[in-house]
Amino acid sequence: MKKIILSLFALALLALNAYSQGCVAIRGTGTNCSVSGQQVAAGQWQLNIGYRYFKSFRHFKGRDEQEERLKQNTEVINWQHLLDLSVAKQLNDRWSFLIGLPIGINKRSSLYEHGRTERHTTESFGIGDMRVMAYRWMIDPAKHSKGNFQMGLGLKLPTGNYNYQDYFQNVGVDGKPELRPVDQSIQLGDGGTGIAVELNGFYSFSPMAGLYSNLYYLSNPREVNGTRTYRETLSAVLANESIMSVPDQYMARAGFNYNFLGRLKGVSGSIGGRIEGIPVEDLLGESGGFRRPGYVIAVEPGITYLAKRGVFYATVPVALERNRTRSVTDKEASLQSGTYRHGDAAFADYSVNLGYSLRF
Repeated sequence: MKKIILSLFALALLALNAYSQGCVAIRGTGTNCSVSGQQVAAGQWQLNIGYRYFKSFRHFKGRDEQEERLKQNTEVINWQHLLDLSVAKQLNDRWSFLIGLPIGINKRSSLYEHGRTERHTTESFGIGDMRVMAYRWMIDPAKHSKGNFQMGLGLKLPTGNYNYQDYFQNVGVDGKPELRPVDQSIQLGDGGTGIAVELNGFYSFSPMAGLYSNLYYLSNPREVNGTRTYRETLSAVLANESIMSVPDQYMARAGFNYNFLGRLKGVSGSIGGRIEGIPVEDLLGESGGFRRPGYVIAVEPGITYLAKRGVFYATVPVALERNRTRSVTDKEASLQSGTYRHGDAAFADYSVNLGYSLRF
């Protein structure tokens, strides 16, 4: 049973977060309880603690990197530290329930937001958007231990500040600092109530090896949240990007896991692929306002250690492809001005994920 449980955990250890590496602003929305990482009996609880870090600095338009930004020292740099906390309840063999809340510490360094003359930073700190989820194994786990799939459905609640403000230098009267909303990429929330859907699956070839997959989609029907971007002050062409959008987000991942068994007791490794991003247009509602749509494709190695009552994990998704796609407002601006427009975004090379899950 322990071997099977290790295989199950490998499918979900990286489904803890659904946010990407940089200005394509996917945010943490609480941890996923699709697999506990250990045998959790009906009525038991589980505490999940996750941490994620990345530094984004490479600018892309489409799939093309703007290498000149680094040479000219005009790149935008984002640092994110995110602590992801959740508590899960195992109701019975099939049903589980989760409440998750992320806490973010973000910093952004840029030239263009501070009068284009000197590099300065803005920061944000606080809770993000809460996630409330229910999960169900669709096949009886007692009868199908080698393979199964799980559905998840829930709400993402707008508990995070989506109008977090900090001082921007050289932009006020007489070049004085001015208090403004920070960039969308480091806002703590998006201001929308979203519908989250998940599909998780696994198949074990043997006690040592198996496959896993996770699909996640967050639908945000709200179009804009009313937070000003000040992008219209940079160029009249950006007038349609003066208010922040409330975009959908998605993630999909699949791969192979291997349990080392007697060689390294309690240790399991995994390797797979991952894509996550923000679509150009939302599934429900309109898609106006400012957003940076795009996606990251990454290779995702990971390792877990199963202790007596808990599970430790570490993963490092490494970007293989980064694509900042054209937004609705990019296309509108192109039609109005007669000049092709394609906004850019900064991405990270990799991210670091650490975590611990405790049953009680």
